[in-house]
Amino acid sequence: MLSLSYKTILSIAIPLMGSSFIQSIVLLTDSSFLSRYDTLAFDASGNGGLIYITLFMILAGLNEGTQILMARRIGEEKESVLGSIFASSVLINLFIALILFAITWLIIPQIIDHSVNSQELGQLQLSYLNVRSLGFIPSVVSLAILAYLTASGKTALIFVNAILVAVTNIALDYALIFGNLGLPEMGLEGAALASAIADFVGLIILIIAVFFLPKLNGKKVLTDLKVNWSRISRVLKVGSPIMLQGLTALLTWTIFFFWIEQMGIFELTVSQNIRSLYFLAFVPIWGFGATTKTYVSQYMGKKDFQSIAIATRRIQLLTMVFLIAIFHGAILYPEKLIEFVNPNEEFIETSASTLQFLFGSILLYGFGSIYFYTIAGSGNTRYSFIIELISVILYLFFAFLFIKVLNWDIYYVWTVEYIYFGVICSLSIIYLRFFNWKKKQI
Repeated sequence: MLSLSYKTILSIAIPLMGSSFIQSIVLLTDSSFLSRYDTLAFDASGNGGLIYITLFMILAGLNEGTQILMARRIGEEKESVLGSIFASSVLINLFIALILFAITWLIIPQIIDHSVNSQELGQLQLSYLNVRSLGFIPSVVSLAILAYLTASGKTALIFVNAILVAVTNIALDYALIFGNLGLPEMGLEGAALASAIADFVGLIILIIAVFFLPKLNGKKVLTDLKVNWSRISRVLKVGSPIMLQGLTALLTWTIFFFWIEQMGIFELTVSQNIRSLYFLAFVPIWGFGATTKTYVSQYMGKKDFQSIAIATRRIQLLTMVFLIAIFHGAILYPEKLIEFVNPNEEFIETSASTLQFLFGSILLYGFGSIYFYTIAGSGNTRYSFIIELISVILYLFFAFLFIKVLNWDIYYVWTVEYIYFGVICSLSIIYLRFFNWKKKQI
């Protein structure tokens, strides 16, 4: 059982934050390379990347369900069933990955063809996606392993793995985008291929480490692969609302960016600059969010609700401290951050002022996200999905109003982030205050 000390909380959260930070650096590096290669390639990678991440969230959401189930069984001292949960997760992932390939190759081209103003931009997005979709293959197993490591609080390997994957990705970006190190110049497709290869490298590292590091106790979990249909049912029951939640959120953002593209290339490029840096702000939110779910689920297994309250208060404080430490540049020196992503002077002023404006929305979400993740960690994932659904409906309504009806400047269009985060936080607090969430069995 995990300790409630700040030291233990940080020992779990910091590797997860480190992993998210490294992924954000990779995203920033990709953007930096492509903005220097070609502006249209930069925009295409942004929108194409959003589509990929939207589909990827289907897999990631299901595996958050796996994490919650594993953490609950650890809290109940039923570690013997972890292998069965792992096997069930891998089987579900394989089935979902096949569906995602079909969607990428058969359905997405039709959607893009009817959604973009620039056909050249649309074709570049498809070129990126066709290569990037190879990343679904290693994710079938790697996400299940990451769920086990997070549920058990053994997150150091996740950080080490992220560093090695990032180094691989950045090196291959440098080589394949520009044609360096004796490799062919592939531009946008080179960026996609670099990311896909890095995903395979990450899977190999995870398998080797979990099998050969006794401290992780993962060999038994990865070899006791008994498929149990009741476990599959439980993974789907807990994970499918989170899957729909993540899919809904990112699909909404993808629609938002398609609408921005219809405003013009300037507005799209400004927003892609913001998007590239936005993920940096989510480093502590995602890291402490995963930590919250592990703590809540383990202590729910013990029915120790007082410890849940202590853990979430401490995690909330740490989230705000780390959020300000990591993302303070958005308020103090936004121009420097934008220049790193895209040095084109035409976009710097508007991008920087918009990033500075959005700092408050990130603080709002950092504070309230712990309530939202507490609901998911308790196993009440159906209600966390309902909260997400209400929030994105309002998000799309106001985005449509601001962009299509009122024709607001791009700076003011991003006001929708305050609306979205504010609704999520408010509804999460209301649910925890007035609904009986403590008796959920999973």
